[in-house]
Amino acid sequence: MTALLSVQQLSITHRQATLVESLSFDLHRHQALTILGETGSGKSLLANAIIGNLPAELNGQGQIRLFDQYQHQRTPAQREALWGKQLAVLPQEPWLALDPIMPAGEQVSEVHQLVMGNRTSYEKLTAEAFQHLELEGDQRKYPHQLSGGMAQRVAYLCATQTAAPILIADEPTKGLDASRRDQIIALLQAQLTQGALLTITHDIEVAEKLGGTIMVMRKGVIQEQGPAHQVLNHPQSDYTKALINSDPRHWPNTRLIPVGEPLLRVEKLGMQRGDKRLFDSLNFTLHAGEILGISGDSGCGKSTLADLLLGLFNPSEGAVHRLASIPAGKALKLYQDPPSAVTKSVSLRTLLDDVCQRHRVDHKQIPYLLQRLKLSPDLLSRKADQVSGGELQRFNILRALLAKPKILVADEPTSRLDPITAASTLQLIIELTQEIGCALVLISHEPVALEKNCHRVITL
Repeated sequence: MTALLSVQQLSITHRQATLVESLSFDLHRHQALTILGETGSGKSLLANAIIGNLPAELNGQGQIRLFDQYQHQRTPAQREALWGKQLAVLPQEPWLALDPIMPAGEQVSEVHQLVMGNRTSYEKLTAEAFQHLELEGDQRKYPHQLSGGMAQRVAYLCATQTAAPILIADEPTKGLDASRRDQIIALLQAQLTQGALLTITHDIEVAEKLGGTIMVMRKGVIQEQGPAHQVLNHPQSDYTKALINSDPRHWPNTRLIPVGEPLLRVEKLGMQRGDKRLFDSLNFTLHAGEILGISGDSGCGKSTLADLLLGLFNPSEGAVHRLASIPAGKALKLYQDPPSAVTKSVSLRTLLDDVCQRHRVDHKQIPYLLQRLKLSPDLLSRKADQVSGGELQRFNILRALLAKPKILVADEPTSRLDPITAASTLQLIIELTQEIGCALVLISHEPVALEKNCHRVITL
């Protein structure tokens, strides 16, 4: 059987650095291939190379054959003609995939009208698609009005309405709670009835449930590959073993310091968005040095509660009282989607320079935090769209901690990181905030991680 996609000895370089090293595989109809690996290992670069959309500063070598024709033999227009109809991509960042000035429903119906040429029943098909993913009532919302998990599901709908023979899903379940994650996994499995699935992920559970073939990748090099059950149950490489053992269930409990003075008092707090009631009658006090966990399903109001604590808008009922003096710029937020918080017009170094100038911070702290967060100093010469999602997430953590905040809201701060990096990064956030007595509000859909790291947890 001829492979729908064949990649032979693909290498990707940037100047003298090798980002992906001599990678080869075939993908056949009805086959699932999952590339599992750490943040920044080159997984997303592979997807860009396949569709013919590598950044100009990167050099790709090797052979990529799609539908019995080599990609380098196609013109740019011919490669783009495959997008959507023959080759669909679910990108890693839904905020970058969705049009910020177009309602969600129109973006899905646009696929039916413009890509599929369906001018008659597109409204009915769009409504059915939203209902299938439990998004009925959200068609008229703009992307900024959706939670991270809801935006991820809308992006999935945009990518899959054409029933393309090949679907490339780049971190399709990041930021989703367990029930939503299983829902997306089931939908991805349905892709195998009509075509092939290439999934890029750092989530071991996703790789296990999708089955098929797994390739474990680290720093652009394949560590091992084989049937999913074999790789996950009998790993051969030390890296694969460490990846499997990094599940939050195996994390130790964090040693927490005693809390300090009260900073915020929440009284009878309630919030409603349209016809949806998010939460009612919340009462608690946030102290200096406290780690407060907020847990719940996607779209339940976790991020909304955090924004209320920061005073970004007013609640429907109740109040948030500040009990201590918190200077401007000392109550900060780590956003769930890193690209939404970072401009692409300047280098990352310039962004750190701005923080140092604004908060009178010594630049000498930057190398220390870079090392602790396992970020290369060379990264600072790039812009936000030239680094991986996980690297950008760790950069945002560095930028926030550099300002030495009094309150830090961390909205899914490790959702884009592989399990190994996630565990170490979360511990680093906790260590550094506790060192300066900063209150940490930790939002997560992973209740086990919260239970092991927080003074207390609020479940919405």
